[in-house]
Amino acid sequence: MRRFHLSPPVAALILAVILFILSGLLPNGFGSNLDIARSQATNIVRLAVFLGVIAAGQTLVIISGFEGIDLSAGSVVTLTAILTYVYVNGQDDKVLAALLISFAVGAIIGLINGIGVTFLKISPFVMTLGMSGVVTGAIIVVNHGNVSGKVAPIMTRIIARPISQAIPIPGAIVIWVIFGVLMWLLLERTTFGKNLFAIGVNRVTATLSGVNVTGMNLATYTLAGALAGFGGFLLVGNTGVVLIQLGQPYLFPSIAAVAVGGTLLSGGKGSYWGSMAGAIVLTLITSLLTTMQMPDSVRRMVLGATLLVLISIYGRQRGLRQ
Repeated sequence: MRRFHLSPPVAALILAVILFILSGLLPNGFGSNLDIARSQATNIVRLAVFLGVIAAGQTLVIISGFEGIDLSAGSVVTLTAILTYVYVNGQDDKVLAALLISFAVGAIIGLINGIGVTFLKISPFVMTLGMSGVVTGAIIVVNHGNVSGKVAPIMTRIIARPISQAIPIPGAIVIWVIFGVLMWLLLERTTFGKNLFAIGVNRVTATLSGVNVTGMNLATYTLAGALAGFGGFLLVGNTGVVLIQLGQPYLFPSIAAVAVGGTLLSGGKGSYWGSMAGAIVLTLITSLLTTMQMPDSVRRMVLGATLLVLISIYGRQRGLRQ
């Protein structure tokens, strides 16, 4: 008899719906008011956008296997957000150049991570953690804790505000949907994506099959860094301000979103749709706990417990299928 199982992205979305309904039942929830519920749902997805984009690079690195993880993502987000804020300085005509700078800076840091992991044989955990410290230190030294600049009006208009009065959907959500489609195409419809899954499953077999494992490793970390840079650009466009630790709160959740979305932490299996669903789930949990006025320590405990439970469920389902 064939056993029924849910794919991790679908399971994560079902959990998100349940959490959203529970949030409406709370004293400060939306109750039966559909307009408030719609507004609340839109706001949660909007907040999940930035976590989801930052989790994109983590998805690639984790799928690549070999204990891949990028602990420098939070620092890259902070650095590119600050660079965007300072360089743009309120001028619309500098936004495109700032976007390219964010991609380039993130890519360079990612490439250095890839070189350390690939050629120096440094553990991804150690290499990216060390790079995080270097980038954070550089931010403090260069800015001395003070950042002077301003977000361009066009960034706020495109990222933070609704598309129009007729379509009350924030531009960030539209950007995320397009971004998600591009990530799906990259992973499922390109040679890069096929090779990425191949090296994640078994690098020796992939090498014997003609895959350039060294090149793939460098490309994966470089692209992961570039995507973190893009996350920093979007984040500062939404907040309008920068902090020295702006990206750090997204580091653990970005890894958790990938795991909650069903990507194997050992590599070789996963999807960005799952990471998107995971980002929504984690944002909903945070929103729910905030509504319940839970302290930060309790929020961290709940997020950690949720991650462990979902990983256990996914692992059991894989065992049953095997």
